[in-house]
Amino acid sequence: MMANLSKRLKTNVEGNFFVDSTCIDCDTCRQLAGATFAEDGEYSTVFRQPGSPGEEFAAYQALIACPVGSIGTMAKNPAIFLEAQDSFPLPVEHDVCYVGFNSEKSFGANSYFIQHPEGNWLVDSPRFLKHLVKAFEEKGGIRYIFLSHEDDVAEAARYAKHFGATRIMHRADAHAMPGTEQVIDGENPVRLAPDFVCIPVPGHTPGSMALLYQNRFLFSGDHLWWDREIQQLGTPERLVWDDANLEQSVRKLRNHSFEWVLPGHGEGIYLQHGDMKKALDQLLQRRWPSPHSSPRPDNLNEPT
Repeated sequence: MMANLSKRLKTNVEGNFFVDSTCIDCDTCRQLAGATFAEDGEYSTVFRQPGSPGEEFAAYQALIACPVGSIGTMAKNPAIFLEAQDSFPLPVEHDVCYVGFNSEKSFGANSYFIQHPEGNWLVDSPRFLKHLVKAFEEKGGIRYIFLSHEDDVAEAARYAKHFGATRIMHRADAHAMPGTEQVIDGENPVRLAPDFVCIPVPGHTPGSMALLYQNRFLFSGDHLWWDREIQQLGTPERLVWDDANLEQSVRKLRNHSFEWVLPGHGEGIYLQHGDMKKALDQLLQRRWPSPHSSPRPDNLNEPT
């Protein structure tokens, strides 16, 4: 996929990088290269050309990760392009990586890779590409594929077949991934492995789930993210299956400790445990200010 110069958006500033009208406004480029790309109406656009080698490298990473190939250059630098391509998956912290190569099939959702001594995990799915297959093979393959909800499965079936991986999905959304090997039922947290807890968070979809890793990393799908505009946590306000369930699902997360929110859509964020609790409280107060709302008892949310 390559951007088309004839479809170059007029909102782009003059210079090497540009966005064309095939952009689906998925936010991928703004997450990777916020110094270059910004939202303008229903599209992303180049509001400022890269002003340093680091910014140029990040812009190439955004070009590569773009799920629809809507980012282009007037004059491509092959060396920087290849270096940026080889940088994926990008380290988040320790054994957690952001995969990149977001898929149009999931509207450009982020996916993540966890390298673990008892078997590696893929959280949601990127495009199925030789580059990523090789990168995953070099890291020991994939044992589990955690699918947060029906919208972000993309090419998980191809990765599962190639690596012989076990797909994990909630029954309420499992119609989107026929043949899922491990199906989750109900709304109580489930301990999948010593470091991994599955937390059902119905709301955006009936079968939305979050994955908590080492009580530090919350892979939240489309349930929770960092809103860069207001500098607070955000949760869906449209495309919501059930708002009451969504509220209870957000409240449920107060019973768990984590420092990272790594979403499918939206910005990721690191906050210390106490600050994350405060951020969740601020979200609840802003989104559901009703005074009679209260969290569920802690003992209903213990992993089984």
